[in-house]
Amino acid sequence: MTSPLQKHAVPGLKVCGVNKTFMLQSGQHLRALSDVSFELQENQIGVLLGPSGCGKSTLLRLIAGLESHQTGEIQVAGKAISGPGLDRGMVFQDYSSFPWLNVEENVAFGPVHRGEAMSLREGVVDHFIQAVKLGGFEKAYPHQLSGGMQQRVAIARSLASNPAVLLMDEPFGALDPETRWQMQSLLLEVVKKERTTVLMVSHDIEEALYLGDVVFFMGTRPGRILDVIRPNFERQSEDRDAMLDLKEYRLLEKMIRQMMRSQSLACA
Repeated sequence: MTSPLQKHAVPGLKVCGVNKTFMLQSGQHLRALSDVSFELQENQIGVLLGPSGCGKSTLLRLIAGLESHQTGEIQVAGKAISGPGLDRGMVFQDYSSFPWLNVEENVAFGPVHRGEAMSLREGVVDHFIQAVKLGGFEKAYPHQLSGGMQQRVAIARSLASNPAVLLMDEPFGALDPETRWQMQSLLLEVVKKERTTVLMVSHDIEEALYLGDVVFFMGTRPGRILDVIRPNFERQSEDRDAMLDLKEYRLLEKMIRQMMRSQSLACA
């Protein structure tokens, strides 16, 4: 199936020298991020991975424009960002569908507010509803759907807005293991078909290596990029078990677990 959307000419994400400090109620300063720099190429899935408290979600919120950074620059599709924008879609861990809108209306939300023509809007909406396998549920409301189906709505809604980068903050963390596995496979299938650039926060090593073309491992206190890992094995959405049996996968998983343990001990 070919997407009805025309993709951006210069997609991709660049983070250069970003620092973030919070002012605590006590008057003290907490340095959350220190000189964070990395690049994510177009059509890649990048994963921010690291121990709790390393600033993964803070960094994602800066890229989304939901918070501001003190120094450094963030570029999306070659343009510096200064706040929220339609060039970035966001999927949160909590189910974020609009409860008063049905599936079709939720997915159409972005195109409607951009004032796009009815014919294009209907084509886009139907395309992404089918892409996330929600055909037949167009008139259903969020409270009538399972958690996994609600996250499919959120993904379809974000993709229908044609973002240069799709940002995801532990989107499957609240799901049971089987549903999470299904959603990870679906995400891999959809974003590869749509040639979407994705940056995702995860604390799960298996998820990061299964989904990520590149994994940015973050250290903590303050948060920073310690390593850039590029999995050297082919991932297939329909054969996850085969990946888990690969020697290359097991070696990478062991290495990352050791890095996780080291960072946790350093915090302690």
